[in-house]
Amino acid sequence: MIVDLHTHVFPDKIAASTVKKLEQLSHTRSFSDGSTAGLMASMARAGVDASLVLPVATNPHQVPHVNDSSARINDLGPETGIYSLGCIHPDFDGYREELSRIASLGLKGVKLHPEYQGTDFDDIRYLRILDRCGELGLMVLSHAGLDVGFPGKDNCSPAMVLRAIRQVGPVKLVLAHMGGWRQWEQVEELLWDTQVSIDTSYALGSISPLDDGYYTPDQLPLMKEEQFMRMVRKFGAKRVLFGTDSPWDDQAQALKRLRALPLEPWELEAILGGNAQTLLGL
Repeated sequence: MIVDLHTHVFPDKIAASTVKKLEQLSHTRSFSDGSTAGLMASMARAGVDASLVLPVATNPHQVPHVNDSSARINDLGPETGIYSLGCIHPDFDGYREELSRIASLGLKGVKLHPEYQGTDFDDIRYLRILDRCGELGLMVLSHAGLDVGFPGKDNCSPAMVLRAIRQVGPVKLVLAHMGGWRQWEQVEELLWDTQVSIDTSYALGSISPLDDGYYTPDQLPLMKEEQFMRMVRKFGAKRVLFGTDSPWDDQAQALKRLRALPLEPWELEAILGGNAQTLLGL
């Protein structure tokens, strides 16, 4: 079973306009239209069995509505292959009760995005969310490292993550983009001997730019394969999960890149789906 742990979709009415806006913000191109149908078509082409949608609450008022919508996505999961986490915002009043409601809805966890939510990962507002998620057995998947759409912002560095996890109880924490986008040396140094897991989204390959001249050629390559392999072995394959950040990477090409690496068969099986099946109870 192949599970993409890191994807995004938007409501049909706003999917096209949202993707266009995000393309312009990040100066990168998308590989689908951002709709549920677009993701299903991508999955069919790539041979992906299940995709996990990661909704981001950019303001506190969105939280209950997004969580209700996420639960409806999960109800259709056996038919579509698409599932969803819930969301929470650091400024949401009644966060403890809403996280309990998220668990009661059957959602497996929440997505955090420190850049979009304007909050450092070691801020007390995130610490209390992490602690409560740990109590409830909810996973937390967070954007980590820099963000292509927010040049100069750094709200989730490996050092911040380390400070945060040292202050909270046990929690199932997954850090996107191999633990910290464009901060992979610090991830290797600071986080390998913790309990955090990492996903592979938007880490291998290169940025796919818009034809607007924003990026220079030296800015396009992402992580080198040698470093990726070193991190898999340092963290252990059981702590690495396949993700693409679809629509911002092509699922078929992401799978092709992983399969071309010198991974042991059991490592590849764990990364591509075994670990996610365990984490999500699929």
